[in-house]
Amino acid sequence: MIKKDLIAKIKELKQIKPRKDWVVFTKRQILDTESSYGERFSVFAVLRGMVFQPRMAYALVIMLGLFISAFGFAQNSLPGDLLYPLKRIAEKSQAIFVSEAERPKTQLELTNKRLEELTKIAQENQTSKLAPAIDEFQKSAAVAAKNLKKPQKITKEIVDETKKLLENKEKLTTLGVVIGETEELDNALNSLLIKSQIQDLEKRSLSDEQKELLREAKEFFIKGDLEKALEKVLQVNSWEAPEEDIETFPEEDEIIENEEETTEEDLGPNPIK
Repeated sequence: MIKKDLIAKIKELKQIKPRKDWVVFTKRQILDTESSYGERFSVFAVLRGMVFQPRMAYALVIMLGLFISAFGFAQNSLPGDLLYPLKRIAEKSQAIFVSEAERPKTQLELTNKRLEELTKIAQENQTSKLAPAIDEFQKSAAVAAKNLKKPQKITKEIVDETKKLLENKEKLTTLGVVIGETEELDNALNSLLIKSQIQDLEKRSLSDEQKELLREAKEFFIKGDLEKALEKVLQVNSWEAPEEDIETFPEEDEIIENEEETTEEDLGPNPIK
């Protein structure tokens, strides 16, 4: 190919124009590369500035220490206090790591905490904090009732927390605090306790009469008639065998006395004589 022909070919190449979509794509690739490089550079600059500026590092350490201290002080706060939201954040964070099986017990513990806060507020006559404390209890009670309705294994810890919750509610009543409607929670607590008693009775050695009462208790419980179920459970626990069913034996003195009164005539003729 002579020089003249080569020049002609180059001029033809100049006439070719790239597709528009290719131009846009190439331009975007170039800009993104520059942007990411700039971002990396800016992050590096910030980190380098933090490393080589002791005052900023000390400030961050102090702020972290204050933040941790605030969470510590918040554990003793009450509804209406400035640090109380931090206490609730800490509780919610811990609840994330609780398993499904442990959730009912954990929620009962939290509900008991809300009642203890209410009790403290009532005892110290902090009337301005009563409303937010009751609101916190109602929210916790609703979650506790929802968790107790789920099928679960009734453990001693759950039963103990349930009894403690009922005791705390009774204590608030004596203090004259009205905590509002808690029918859903009360039904869940009573149902749990009755179910626990039925399970305990099933492990015991019962008479036929007690077994029949227990059967009736289970039927009422399944139907949702907790009052009748509890009545039957109490009858099983307090049941005593009727006097006519108890086998009696003569006293030792009566046996000796009867032996002394026995004569030869009562024994009949002696075959040896």
